[in-house]
Amino acid sequence: MEAPSVQLPFFFLVLLLSISSPIFIQNSLADGVTPDEAKQLKDEVREMFYHAFNGYMKHAFPLDELRPLSCEGEDSLGGYALTLIDSLDTLALLGDREQFAASVEWIGKNLRFDINKTVSVFETTIRVLGGLLSAHLIANDHTTGMKLASYENQLLDLAEDLARRLLPAFDTPTGIPFGSVNLLYGVDEHESKITSTAGGGTLTLEFGVLSRLTNDPIFERVTKNAVRGLWARRSKLNLVGAHINVFTGEWTQKDAGIGTSIDSFYEYLLKAYLLFGDEEYLFIFQEAYGAAMHYLFNDPWYVEVNMDSAALVWPLFNSLQAFWPGLQVLAGDIDPAIRTHAAFFSVWKRYGFTPEGFNLATLSVQHGQKSYPLRPELIESTYWLYKATRNSRYLDAGRDMVASLQYGARCPCGYCLISDVEFHKQEDHMESFFLAETVKYLWLLFDLAAGPDNLVENGPYKYVFSTEGHLLPATPQISLVREHCSYLGAFCKSKMEPESGMINNATDVEEAKHSFSEGTTSTEIPSSSAFSELTSTTGLIRGVCPGLTHGQKFGITDTGSTMTDDEPVNERETVQKHSTVVETDQNSGHSQSDEISHDNSQEPGGGDTLNDLHPI
Repeated sequence: MEAPSVQLPFFFLVLLLSISSPIFIQNSLADGVTPDEAKQLKDEVREMFYHAFNGYMKHAFPLDELRPLSCEGEDSLGGYALTLIDSLDTLALLGDREQFAASVEWIGKNLRFDINKTVSVFETTIRVLGGLLSAHLIANDHTTGMKLASYENQLLDLAEDLARRLLPAFDTPTGIPFGSVNLLYGVDEHESKITSTAGGGTLTLEFGVLSRLTNDPIFERVTKNAVRGLWARRSKLNLVGAHINVFTGEWTQKDAGIGTSIDSFYEYLLKAYLLFGDEEYLFIFQEAYGAAMHYLFNDPWYVEVNMDSAALVWPLFNSLQAFWPGLQVLAGDIDPAIRTHAAFFSVWKRYGFTPEGFNLATLSVQHGQKSYPLRPELIESTYWLYKATRNSRYLDAGRDMVASLQYGARCPCGYCLISDVEFHKQEDHMESFFLAETVKYLWLLFDLAAGPDNLVENGPYKYVFSTEGHLLPATPQISLVREHCSYLGAFCKSKMEPESGMINNATDVEEAKHSFSEGTTSTEIPSSSAFSELTSTTGLIRGVCPGLTHGQKFGITDTGSTMTDDEPVNERETVQKHSTVVETDQNSGHSQSDEISHDNSQEPGGGDTLNDLHPI
């Protein structure tokens, strides 16, 4: 039995990146939380960031991560100031120009990757490569308000060097990369051939952005091939397993779920479409999401099943699943997101944190999975749901999370991993993602409530957040490939001059991209053979295009306008979600439907405790 395809309003997903449509937003602040209270919470989160960041800089830098109890440092990934790199765009988001500039300067002068270190391809990509690219895009663009006069692409050069050192990991028969690679010598002959689905399928954003910034398609090519390699080996139910052999393509663990080892595979399918407009990612996401909702969703929880038979394997909530409601907001599927978030947050309220594993059969913490390593996923979903609904429950949830972190995890020099959520036992370790994601999403939540004053809400671009919370802007250079002529294989608005012996199939490709570029909600995919030909990176259009000006690259003019004369302005837009159609009149800024309610009593999942839950 095949899972039904889920049809969502995908063109308007781009709008959901900022959730600025009056479809979702009410002008007034959520009931029960005043702007002053929201500002106080925002300031408290800001202090939390600097307590941890300053502790790292004083006691651990330039080692990778902080030991906040003993006030020491440790190298946990590669020995290259991991926490500083992971924190760069958070510094920029907070408007700390001085510390951001000093950090960028130090990294540009001191960081090197020609070292004999074997590192995780996945972690290095999302934390280091993503951190460098995000900071580069901020430091190199005056419209962000953080452009550095002395900056000369040092972070981009480092990012390219790092990515080239990761490329040997992709040299496998399936295209799915090894899990680890040595930065100096490549893949060790004894390296394990088993990798996770998330490890092989969560690289497209960072590598794709790098291709667009360097005009070298190799980075995007290998990561897209990795996604294709994983998806080609899906089951007949359109489910993927947790671990796979990168040489044989055989699944070594066939448990399908949305959490550990698989989670961000789903995330990057949708976000790669949002950032790059590549409909192949959209097509795969639709199929994968439909299967997940059909076979894994046990409302409001998600379970793990066998990828071939859909037989229940594991009735377990694990903390990495908590990103899912936030992803559903971006997908426009709000109602199940609300119910699932309420269920997940009930676990947080019971223990003060979410354990790594919570058994849905016994409604208790899973043995051996009692820790909370300062994960951001539930906070991330809280931010997105508040942004979409402006319901006060999400500010209340954020306030509870701040209290838990302050009273349970705060240490002398930072914030501690909780090794046992039942007894709030602290452990001497602070993950770099605490500064890259956890406090970032909390700060964004309360800043949004207080009256947004930050790069994400008020900046010149919409942003896609990487799975590490790094800011990737949807600039024309990155997102409107067909207008970015300097990128090999790009789509050019002006006529290209084909190289000798090359066929100029720009017209065919334009037709294939027409529905996206013209703003329709069509998700119709060309035939398999034609689609493969059009999207394959081995068949890139080659030609001579004029270079872009700075304004064209970043979508701006001297007057600050982000519109071009030939871009149509839609007077009305229609968003369809399930059976509810909401028409938005952009002139009036008001929704013409009364079917969407923000009343707390009418929202699903209103229970605040586990008392109303029953074992699966």
